[in-house]
Amino acid sequence: MQLNRREFLKGTSAALGAAALPALAKEEPKLNATADTVILCWMAGGMASTETFDPKRYTPFKKGLKSDQVLSTFPAIDTAVDHIKVCQGFEHMAKVMDRGTLIRTQVGADLGHILHSRHQYHWHTGYVPPLTVAAPHLGAWMAKVLGPKNDVVPPFINIGQRLEGVGEKEELKAFTTAGFFGSEYGPMNLPFPDQAVQSVQPPKGMEPGRFSNRYKHFQKLLDQNPNRDRLSDFQGESMIRSMEAAHRLLQSDEKHAFDLTREDKDSALKYGDSRFGQGCLLARRLVEKGARFVEVTTEYVPFLNWDTHENGHTTATRMKKEIDQPIAQLILDLEARGLLDRTLVILASEFSRDMMIEGVPGSSAPDQSRARTDKLKEMKQYGLHRHFTGGSSIMMWGGGVKKGHVYGATADERPLMAVKDPLSIEDLHATIYTIMGINPKTAYEVEKRPFYATKDGIGKCATGILA
Repeated sequence: MQLNRREFLKGTSAALGAAALPALAKEEPKLNATADTVILCWMAGGMASTETFDPKRYTPFKKGLKSDQVLSTFPAIDTAVDHIKVCQGFEHMAKVMDRGTLIRTQVGADLGHILHSRHQYHWHTGYVPPLTVAAPHLGAWMAKVLGPKNDVVPPFINIGQRLEGVGEKEELKAFTTAGFFGSEYGPMNLPFPDQAVQSVQPPKGMEPGRFSNRYKHFQKLLDQNPNRDRLSDFQGESMIRSMEAAHRLLQSDEKHAFDLTREDKDSALKYGDSRFGQGCLLARRLVEKGARFVEVTTEYVPFLNWDTHENGHTTATRMKKEIDQPIAQLILDLEARGLLDRTLVILASEFSRDMMIEGVPGSSAPDQSRARTDKLKEMKQYGLHRHFTGGSSIMMWGGGVKKGHVYGATADERPLMAVKDPLSIEDLHATIYTIMGINPKTAYEVEKRPFYATKDGIGKCATGILA
């Protein structure tokens, strides 16, 4: 059904009138930023720290082995830093450990029934669902508070995660947004990096000139809206600002950053041909052109990738091969281009895993292992299957963090809890915001109440991480 001009204006008025500008609750002291860009490498599904960045006692597989004897299914290897070891399979990242800080003590909330989407929501927003207010994603806070580095390039870009055709899609959509900030500050979603160039091309059959004419006509219709004078700046301009940004990008040279075929072949080969590797390459190209916050994910699909409820060792072997060289190459490329000192690269996951304990000791979380057994009988039981929130690993490279440093420690024997410098999600976010020059107590008024960058404004920067 086609709309006439009057119906279009009426619908546009209603849409604009529904929006409201969240105002700063109060001005907070400015902070000196030590980075101006974030790349988040997201290990969706629960990356076991004792299989990756926090090696414990290694026990090789054999039939009849007791489950409670297994802590790590990979041996430890040396890195570029004498006192830091990581698990076998990270030979490339081992060489760049001297560029960053290894955090071993991320502590997740005990949410009872541990669902990936709830913990991913918590990690990305700093808030535990359900909420009466739609909480903005970490990237949306960067886009809103700091704005774009380059007016042409979207400040918040999400690479590698499909929001349709996967399990828990509505839950994924819930945190992959700008929340109450509005869609203007939401992510540009690029699920397939090799197809990203299609997102910066006019629709099929529409020549650039035709697109430009439609854009101008849309502007004219908005200006003729009979309710225009009654709309606030945010209500009236938010939609047009989004269109203006899209129009600028399609007309700019920066759009070529989305085209991976323009990358030098030898350079592209170093990232490999996996979706994640291509995502890391795309992230580097976009950051070079001024993207503010880019998330690259291994993608969350229930029981795939890092969601290892069985075949933990085998799957971890594959996943480490997929991420090891691309992330190391990303660090080296940023460094070679003089960008690493102002770019904070984060590698993180929603929680870790343990062979025996679900959640934390004493948690009410139900046992969700699909390969639980007292004694190992086959390879699918060899690995870490249960969700563990008591101590997870994060890597941070680049701007604002210490080099060749380890922050925190977990117990050497089960339960593998954080025993030194536990880091809550609130404090983690406060640390990231501080590095980016955002006061963690920054708040916007929503429903006549302050909504803080960190939950209730309680997040405190972990200064031991900062350079």
